[in-house]
Amino acid sequence: MSLLHNLTDELKAAMRAKDVLKLEALRAIKSAVLLAKTSGVGDAELSEEDEIKLLQKLVKQRKDSAGIYREQNREDLAAPEDAQAEVIAQFLPEQLSEEAIEKIVDDIITKTDAQGMKDMGKVMGMASKEMAGKADGKTISNIVKQKLSS
Repeated sequence: MSLLHNLTDELKAAMRAKDVLKLEALRAIKSAVLLAKTSGVGDAELSEEDEIKLLQKLVKQRKDSAGIYREQNREDLAAPEDAQAEVIAQFLPEQLSEEAIEKIVDDIITKTDAQGMKDMGKVMGMASKEMAGKADGKTISNIVKQKLSS
């Protein structure tokens, strides 16, 4: 598995550099990957799609935590969460720009002949599948809502 191999190399580099923040983030990834591998029934290897979902979940957790800390005026706790989210995001495929997401959503709306908000589920299903790992679900959802409501 390429993720675990890359992760081990990055962990070693972070230890040598004594980069505590990066080390914490990398250890969180390794822990989550190993947990997912051992909790799966029969299949010991994670597919690339599963790895991407796992990494997205970890990034989302960090961003949500940082948001909560900011609401409570605790920037001292929010900054490390954001930094860890950035470290974890480095292992994700390159994210699409909003313009690229809008173009894909427009194509899907045209293909499905979606008429309004009643067709959001159909459009979201196709968009999520097509842009899996390349775009944040929240961003896709906001763009789909905007396009279908206008």
